[in-house]
Amino acid sequence: MKDIYILGIESSCDETACAIVKNGKEVISNIVATQIDVHKQFGGVLPEVASRIHVENVSIVIEECLEKANMKIEDVDAIAFTQGPGLIGSLHVGVQAAKTLAWAFDKPLVPVHHIKGHILANELVGDIKYPVMALVVSGGHSELVYMSDANHSEIIGSTQDDAIGEAYDKVGRVLGLPYPGGPQIDRLAKEGEAIYTLPTPKTKGIYDLSFSGLKSGVLQFIDRRKRSGESYDPACLAASFQETALNLIVGKTILALNNYDVNQVVLAGGVAANSRLRQMMSEVMEPRKEELLIPPLWCCTDNGAMIACAGYYAFLYGTRATFDVSAKSYFPMD
Repeated sequence: MKDIYILGIESSCDETACAIVKNGKEVISNIVATQIDVHKQFGGVLPEVASRIHVENVSIVIEECLEKANMKIEDVDAIAFTQGPGLIGSLHVGVQAAKTLAWAFDKPLVPVHHIKGHILANELVGDIKYPVMALVVSGGHSELVYMSDANHSEIIGSTQDDAIGEAYDKVGRVLGLPYPGGPQIDRLAKEGEAIYTLPTPKTKGIYDLSFSGLKSGVLQFIDRRKRSGESYDPACLAASFQETALNLIVGKTILALNNYDVNQVVLAGGVAANSRLRQMMSEVMEPRKEELLIPPLWCCTDNGAMIACAGYYAFLYGTRATFDVSAKSYFPMD
């Protein structure tokens, strides 16, 4: 069987990335240009700034990816790209770059859903054995996704308000931690204990998630302490927030597993890098029949390899885009 090489381009938020993946599993090269130091100054991603930096970086990243792989565009079988969801200005840069390459070198153009890229990136560490339940946790997404195969998915639960990564960033800001707040809270929580009682979010759907009330609970807790002149331990508050948030998503995942027959659970998204979440999921899954796949840390954040990996399966299924394809900031996966 002929090997298939997919070049994947990712630009949905603040990483400009390009990768070449062989047969959906072997990373030949993977280049990521992050903008985190720029957006750190503002405490979050500025969309207009992000898109301008993508314009500056995209050609350089693609050239470096090809150089590292010792390949030419002629050597790849298709160009995959993130069509959405994401920041519309950022997405457009990657879409236009992919369309240009596909047109200039007569290559198939394969659109990829950003979240499906995160999920299928688990193929880079192990075989995904369908059907699977994916726990998607990131700065913009918090979802439970049932997948019967690589091309068919159903979102069975999602956040009613904030994504968990967004809540981490907002709580981190209140605690005076640098952006992004997720890794900072994860580190700080190790120095404390979950001794403070915070509100447990309520949800309408059985598998749905919610983090707005928890975030507000942290703000109100700090305000009450300030008004009463009482001090509090930031490390313990970080631990209390983290345990409450993670207990919610782990509990919802187990509830879904009790009602869906799957072979595996896979973690996906930036918050999948959280050390406490990885520990909790490993512990609760140990006695269960389902396997647990956890992506490597480098693959939790946005990268081109995950888009090339998902692009490989979309390519096999015959998914193609025409040159009038456009970016979609809102792009339902199911």
